[in-house]
Amino acid sequence: MKGYRIAFIRHGMTEANADGRYIGITDLPLSSEGAQALYDKLEKYEYPPAQKVYTSPLKRCKQTVSILQPNRLTVELPELVEMDFGDFENKTVSELMDTESYRKFIQGGLDNPPPNGESLRDVVNRCYKALQMIISDMMYEGLTNVAVVTHGGIIMNMLSCFGLPKRKPMDYSCDFGEGFEVMVTASMWQRSEAFEVMGTYPAREEIEEYSYSDPDEDQPS
Repeated sequence: MKGYRIAFIRHGMTEANADGRYIGITDLPLSSEGAQALYDKLEKYEYPPAQKVYTSPLKRCKQTVSILQPNRLTVELPELVEMDFGDFENKTVSELMDTESYRKFIQGGLDNPPPNGESLRDVVNRCYKALQMIISDMMYEGLTNVAVVTHGGIIMNMLSCFGLPKRKPMDYSCDFGEGFEVMVTASMWQRSEAFEVMGTYPAREEIEEYSYSDPDEDQPS
């Protein structure tokens, strides 16, 4: 059965990331340190060339594409933009932690958006729409190896909602310029709207094979 590989890659670091600021839809470029870190990873790890790259239209993602997947056919998808943090944009946790609105927000929930921001339910719906477009495009064009350059929160929600085995969003957190590779088959996607998480990306000897253990089974404390 034909398989379709998708590498989900988090963008490189910005100055706001280094400062610990919420920068969902804020359109910041990579910092000089963030760009250099990506070049360093290119020297250390293998980033196989993708047949096509789908990217968030924000600068930090497009610049990451130009470094990790240069000269590739690239499509910008607005659905891949990070969560809109509304009034929390460009603020740090220390600046927000004493506010009632932030205390409410960190309680979580699909319908608990930050003030003037986006709910997690809306983010998940966007993720689903983006995946539908990407997978349909791959199948229509016969592409078997693509990359998706997006944001940490989008990767965590996409994989926790549609990836198998089922895991918590934080289990799919990843460093800048890194992510996960998944395998999609037509039958699995059409039947269950799901894909298999194959492992971390880029593949490298320093990191052990991604664990598929049941997250609910007993673990030593």
